[in-house]
Amino acid sequence: MSRTFIIIAAIIGFLGVAFGAFGTHGLAATFEANGRAGTFDTATQYQMYHALALMAVAWMESKSPNRLRRWAGYLFILGVILFSGSLYILSIFDVRIMGAVAPLGGVSFLGGWMLLGLAAWREKT
Repeated sequence: MSRTFIIIAAIIGFLGVAFGAFGTHGLAATFEANGRAGTFDTATQYQMYHALALMAVAWMESKSPNRLRRWAGYLFILGVILFSGSLYILSIFDVRIMGAVAPLGGVSFLGGWMLLGLAAWREKT
């Protein structure tokens, strides 16, 4: 599972950098028109944070596999899809219903961090 998480984290990180660059250089006119540059920036920031978090989960999984940590990784992936994905759609296409999807991704991120902490709490030292 750690190999899979590393591959997914690399894809998420790659896309985060690519989307960030595209947003800065290719979508400036769109963001000027709809005022959603900050929303796009938030999406890329959270995507990158959680690509790194997923890498950390992969590293921990390689040292000591744990079901709670594995689920934390899954929730980080789901959070990127729901949170960042919905904010990308909202900021580029101004599909306002996506604003209601983003909190589901936020809850996924929170659940991932909670499970990561719980896994550490339960782990024997």
